[in-house]
Amino acid sequence: MRAARLIKMVLLLQSRPSMTAAELARELEVSERTVTRDAQALSEAGVPVYADRGRAGGYRLVGGYRTRLTGLARSEAEALFLSGVPEALREMGLADAACAARLKVSAALLPSLRDAPDSAGRRFHLDAPAWFREPETPALLPVVAEAVWDDRRIRVRYRRGESTVGRELEPYGLVLKAGVWYLCARVAGGGAFRTYRIDRFDAVEPVDERFDRDPGFDLPAHWTGQAQRFARSLLRAEVVVRLSPQGVRRLRYAVDPISAREALADVGEPDGEGWVSVTLPVESEEVAHTQLTALGAEAEVLAPAGLRERFARDAARLAARYGRGAAG
Repeated sequence: MRAARLIKMVLLLQSRPSMTAAELARELEVSERTVTRDAQALSEAGVPVYADRGRAGGYRLVGGYRTRLTGLARSEAEALFLSGVPEALREMGLADAACAARLKVSAALLPSLRDAPDSAGRRFHLDAPAWFREPETPALLPVVAEAVWDDRRIRVRYRRGESTVGRELEPYGLVLKAGVWYLCARVAGGGAFRTYRIDRFDAVEPVDERFDRDPGFDLPAHWTGQAQRFARSLLRAEVVVRLSPQGVRRLRYAVDPISAREALADVGEPDGEGWVSVTLPVESEEVAHTQLTALGAEAEVLAPAGLRERFARDAARLAARYGRGAAG
């Protein structure tokens, strides 16, 4: 533990002209007294750490000292490519590896380029969770993430409906979608790739045996296809709607993108009022009622009859309410 901290201290000092004891204590998550002791230990080991006294003083390396400890370990190199998603790294248990990788890269840069990581951090930040939702990190995510990085099989128990199912999986990749973590994997021994919500895992146990990755597996392509199929599978009903020109323009903001795309792909000729009729795939009549209400008078439901009658009742209630004049 202390050895890793000493290495980190050297890399920090190598990447900057000087650092105060308070700055080092904050970066290393120790006390200033510990920083003083560590600096003394480095000096005794032959690392030329020099302490500048006074209010503006601090610690620095002298004599153009350069450590040779800048080679990246595999875990650090892999984590470096994820350094733009710090929360995801923390949740997967890779924050320390990413920090070490950034320090090593910074230490290897020319002095004129050492502000590049900070410069990029000030200009880009990824906030993955959706609005109005408190993200929850699955407790078993670090175990799953370690197995993914290590190509190691896992035995899992996960909730499927009202039952609990056990499987031995080959974990291929992780996806973070709107604050929810998913595992793309396939059952050990072959078969189709499937997607599992990690927050539905009740137990995860790594297996000693590793698996050979399918070189043809493409995680982004797999996820895109799965997501599109899932979204389309929810659209189990159809609604025939008559839309004004304004309704056509607003449809994609009111309903699911896939639903709007399919409906507007086959639009007939406008009628005498400039309106068009489309067949809209929807999840259910209840969902369609909520979504199409946003279009107001720019849409008219033609079928099914039950949904049309529901909008007619809504219209009658609104007419009665607004026909009474302003309250009070």
